[in-house]
Amino acid sequence: MAVDVLLGLQWGDEGKGKIVDVLSAGYDLIARFQGGPNAGHTLEFDGKKFVLNTIPSGIFFENTLNLIGNGVVIDPITLKRELDKLKDAGHDLLAKKNLVIAKKAHLILPTHQLLDAANEKRMGDGKIGSTLKGIGPTYMDKTGRNGLRIGDITLPDFKERYQKLVDKHTSMLQSLYGEVADFSEREQAFFEAVELIKQFPLVDSEHLVNGYIKEGKKVLAEGAQGAMLDIDFGSYPFVTSSNTTAAGACTGLGIAPSTIGDVIGIFKAYCTRVGGGPFPTELNDETGEELRRIGHEFGATTGRPRRTGWIDLPALKYAIMLNGVTQMVMTKADVLSGFDKIYACTHYNYLGEKIDYMPYDICSVDAEPVLQEIDGWNEDLTGITELSEIPEKLQSYINYLEEQLGVPIKYLSVGPDRKQTLTLQ
Repeated sequence: MAVDVLLGLQWGDEGKGKIVDVLSAGYDLIARFQGGPNAGHTLEFDGKKFVLNTIPSGIFFENTLNLIGNGVVIDPITLKRELDKLKDAGHDLLAKKNLVIAKKAHLILPTHQLLDAANEKRMGDGKIGSTLKGIGPTYMDKTGRNGLRIGDITLPDFKERYQKLVDKHTSMLQSLYGEVADFSEREQAFFEAVELIKQFPLVDSEHLVNGYIKEGKKVLAEGAQGAMLDIDFGSYPFVTSSNTTAAGACTGLGIAPSTIGDVIGIFKAYCTRVGGGPFPTELNDETGEELRRIGHEFGATTGRPRRTGWIDLPALKYAIMLNGVTQMVMTKADVLSGFDKIYACTHYNYLGEKIDYMPYDICSVDAEPVLQEIDGWNEDLTGITELSEIPEKLQSYINYLEEQLGVPIKYLSVGPDRKQTLTLQ
């Protein structure tokens, strides 16, 4: 049995959490494989709304086990807050026993967040647009072989290890940024949260996942952010600190490339981006504002307004190639209802040439979008439940995208609720 991978094909915020929730009932294990609490996966059903930052999006199904994998970086305070909110809403994951945590996942310390904020402040206008959650500094300690991991919290000398790393951070804050911060309150909350985490099963996750594969059980690897934010292949340096592509599922869970089955790529019917960095199809006008308003385009984690623009086909083709996408999900088609004309970027004008691929540098060199006009549709999509109800012009848009991208669109999302999802194929 193969591991299916679900990930975003744009700059994040494509609706991954909702689709994982929709698909979860058909899987035995949902495994989050990278990123940290900079993710905000929004799920809606039965009139309730949940935002998950670290916890996998399959936790509302009793018979589905959920794993926070080794490629994830965990802020215990944020994780405790998530767990407490879920418990208050009637979903006690300790009682349900459907959440386990990889021992090899790295810990975000309060001082990681101080370093994150200090670095962004120093960069000024050239800042990345970090969520200031401490993600980057945590991955830096991981690759620098200084990090602390979930498995360390059970060791008798954990506090000594913690203090050694904190001393390094405070020295850096003072010498590099001239800052001396008081984080005692957050430090207390950190250790309280660690005690809660200890109550959950801490597992050798690579053995767990491969055991599921060997037993023929169904596994879905859940990604965060989007392919265009990948540390290697995204719009560097305006990227996240992990591998958001399908390859990241292998290192983030400890599985072989040969175990990957379907790669399910999610994209919006238009495009959005949060933070700094290039965005060729961005609309800095009334249309862009209208997309933001209708689509409620504000970060689920930070509340920041998202930048909006038309769909970018060269970027999508690039993401499909990198990930080996076998099927796609189009979300937020309902947001485009009422636009007489919509547009798709088919090429870039780049350094005097017309190209249809993602070049090395779109940060310091402008990639001017070449747009194709497409007829829009006026029908309200949010109540449709049958394929026969899909407006003809929307169906034409779906057919056009499949022809351009060479991959079938299997699911169509027409609203935020779990039920507002149609299976097309």
